[in-house]
Amino acid sequence: MAPSVPKVTAVVVSSASNWWDEVNNSALWQDWIFHILAFLYGLVAAVALIQLIRIECRVPEYGWTTQKVFHFLNFLVNGVRSAVFTFRRSVQHIRPEVLQHVLLDLPSLAFFTTYALLVLFWAEIYYQARAVSTDRLRPSFYAINSVIYSIQIALWLLFWWKPIQPVLVLSKLFFAGVSFFAALGFLLYGGRLFLMLQRFPVESRGRRKKLQEVGYVATICFSCFLVRCIMMCFNAFDKAADLDVLNHPILNFLYYLLVEIIPSSLVLFILRKLPPRRGITQYHPIH
Repeated sequence: MAPSVPKVTAVVVSSASNWWDEVNNSALWQDWIFHILAFLYGLVAAVALIQLIRIECRVPEYGWTTQKVFHFLNFLVNGVRSAVFTFRRSVQHIRPEVLQHVLLDLPSLAFFTTYALLVLFWAEIYYQARAVSTDRLRPSFYAINSVIYSIQIALWLLFWWKPIQPVLVLSKLFFAGVSFFAALGFLLYGGRLFLMLQRFPVESRGRRKKLQEVGYVATICFSCFLVRCIMMCFNAFDKAADLDVLNHPILNFLYYLLVEIIPSSLVLFILRKLPPRRGITQYHPIH
């Protein structure tokens, strides 16, 4: 008699579970997966650096524009991630333990700052188009980042002084809140800019391309920060979702692929267009 569907399903689930456990507990698999992540991060870092060099060669006279800073921070974040995952097993044995969390979490904060620059850029365009003063936007950006970094540093110092689980939980929940805040920023200003561009005359030059650019980037960034927020909440309370250990390589691979590597790659591809050369079209850097 042919086996019943529930029995076949149970066998498949059991086999998948055994494979998952085997990979998670294999030092060889762990090293392979972490080195693949290191390679992918290194690739994204190289693309960001090449694009930065191309932009600098195109418009060297404008100094550090928002576009250049964005690509430089992308290079920095992905480069540090690549180095951390290259030596992931050594990082796990660093003492005091708080240094492990600094190496794993600081790039995440820098990732937030990098993509918050896009929100700032869009907010400045939106308010300038509506003839509203943008004088307070940049100081607010610096103030928000200063507060976030200060709170996170205070949490690290607290964990160094008293390394207990509640402090780690609080740190992860804090970063979940930061990610949710970033997702809302993309939804608010990406949505506002998208709707404003939609109201421009159909024959406006570059309208359709700019609409697609804003729409795609806003959707990608909103999704990646929302997924990060949800995952950080699970990470805080569920040991099976812990990302700071060696024996969860598959979870690490899926998490970092979805919330950093793929979004960064897509955004760099979408924003690959170089600024026009001086004298062809007026190019205004945002200082």
